[in-house]
Amino acid sequence: MKIHIQETKLLSDNWYILKKYKYLSGEETHEREVYDRGNGAVIFLYNKEDQKIMLTRQFRLPTYLNGNEDGMLLECCAGLVEKNEDALTCILRETEEEVGIRIQKAEKIFESYMSPGAVTEIISFFTAQYSDSMKVHGGGGVQSEQENIEVIEMSFMEARKMYKEGKIKDAKTMMLFQYAIMKEII
Repeated sequence: MKIHIQETKLLSDNWYILKKYKYLSGEETHEREVYDRGNGAVIFLYNKEDQKIMLTRQFRLPTYLNGNEDGMLLECCAGLVEKNEDALTCILRETEEEVGIRIQKAEKIFESYMSPGAVTEIISFFTAQYSDSMKVHGGGGVQSEQENIEVIEMSFMEARKMYKEGKIKDAKTMMLFQYAIMKEII
């Protein structure tokens, strides 16, 4: 299918970039708004020896606006890939910033478009083992990025129960849980 972009209009560059595109696809003209926030990375952190996983809990305004009573969401550690950075470097940095664990390596397991109808972002998914000896600080995120992140460590059993009961609602985290269960990590 040949696509011809006919017009691009910047709607906002306040937080990230929102543009409206007018394009020709075959004989039809379409208009779509596209949000470009860059690419991201997410990691499933597990401690096989202690049978625990590590998640983050933080306020997410869009979830609050769409029925999440307190706006708090349990998620795997994640972040946006910065300029001149690859996904692995990003997730190593984010892991240290958000949960206070310094890991040396992570296994990339797949990539995914999370909302391809409106958002350009590709997320790289990783897994890594951690241990208490890797802890360098208490986590919590970066103040300059206005992050207020609670670090949550829970047993494999508790994590599986929460997942089964639908208490994990973040798509990235759900995908990683499914992978971890399928691969018998947890």
